[in-house]
Amino acid sequence: MAKSGNTGNVFDLGELRRLVGELGAAPGELRAAVLDAAGATEADGDCDCSDCGTEVLSFPPVELAADDELAEAVLRVPLVLDAQRLAVWTGTRQVTPEGLLPDPFLACAELGLSSPTRLHLLWVVAVNTGMLRISRGVATAGPLALSADLPHRAMLEFWDGVVMDVLDRADEGLTGSAVVDDHLAEMLATMYAVSDGLSAATLVKGILQSHEVACQARPTEMRALSASLPGELDAALTLLGYCGLIEPSEAGRPRLTPLGVWAVRQDLIREGHDAPTGAEVAVFADLGATELVDAIIKRSAAPSAVTVWLESRTPETAARELVRVASSGTAGQRGTVGTILEELGPEAETPLREALQEPSLWRYAASWLHIRDLPAPALAQEDRTWIAVDTLASLAQLGRTAEAIREFDALEPGEDLVRLVEEMAAADHPDTITVLDLLGSRHPDPTVAKSARKAAMKSRSR
Repeated sequence: MAKSGNTGNVFDLGELRRLVGELGAAPGELRAAVLDAAGATEADGDCDCSDCGTEVLSFPPVELAADDELAEAVLRVPLVLDAQRLAVWTGTRQVTPEGLLPDPFLACAELGLSSPTRLHLLWVVAVNTGMLRISRGVATAGPLALSADLPHRAMLEFWDGVVMDVLDRADEGLTGSAVVDDHLAEMLATMYAVSDGLSAATLVKGILQSHEVACQARPTEMRALSASLPGELDAALTLLGYCGLIEPSEAGRPRLTPLGVWAVRQDLIREGHDAPTGAEVAVFADLGATELVDAIIKRSAAPSAVTVWLESRTPETAARELVRVASSGTAGQRGTVGTILEELGPEAETPLREALQEPSLWRYAASWLHIRDLPAPALAQEDRTWIAVDTLASLAQLGRTAEAIREFDALEPGEDLVRLVEEMAAADHPDTITVLDLLGSRHPDPTVAKSARKAAMKSRSR
């Protein structure tokens, strides 16, 4: 999002999970939705640069208010109204070399603003959105004139800019609470995922847990924060309400406003996260299993589409369709199907038990049944090796080469990887040579790579 106090990835999955680890009295389906939102897929390409392998969060679909309703709501946001008042009050006025008002206390007094900090936020919004223009040390009226006649999309673009300006101020102490500012991105993302709102007590507990882990805070600091954070969060939520992002739900829990939902979604999308609308994923409900799997492989279907697809049919029907695709498909299709099947519980047992008769699928079916404590045939070591080859082949076919290498390295301790290569070479799998070629050309350990190249040559000769 526009601001997160954590370094590295914009979202820390562990923090987001901890932030929603306790939803208090929230219904179970809300808890499940948030924990699903904290699940990640890997945006992994063929390179090993720092931008690859970043974690992508998948959020539950949301219903957005109509553009005309949102545009009208922008004009009622207290922050926007005050920024307009500031622009009118400023008129034509000398500013400091830094482009700021020379006497902020005068402006606060005449405009009835609570503090220079609030004035600074309004000034940034007014200047950055074009309400004011600064040139040669003088502030004058800018090109933007807000009115109800402004096209809806233009009004929403303005609103998007306002929210980015607001959240970027967290670097300078937006809410008055350093710990809330540091975890503002995670908090808003969580509130986005739980549309009915979260209690202030739940938010406090989650932020404390996040801070303790992310910042390695000592017990004395945590005790002090436990005492001060409830009041700080209350003040922060009040400010975010002034900014048009937060409102109380019918149950009294803080939640995002319709404008807040729209703005947070814009930020999530900018950061590459999966944040669809209900309409965007509804189109996947009627697809056949083959079409769904192919859409996922081509990355034209967001992860949220899987949930909608599964909800539109019984577990047994869904599993039977998926098994049909996997039993005659490629490793990439099998891997994709396997991921979807993990979402199904014991209700899908019958189709998976029938899949025990499929040569290319029975090992996966047996594993699926074992995990759910259902009777199934035991897997021998050569079966596990076959699954390892199939998994690596699947990742390679999906364009996730770097992840395939990491998956291989996680299978055995370093000194046993050469032995694993030899076992893979003996696997009766159609993609064995492809996987060995991959390891031979891309594995960073020269010994493993050399062993994979030799094994590939032997496999070809056979």
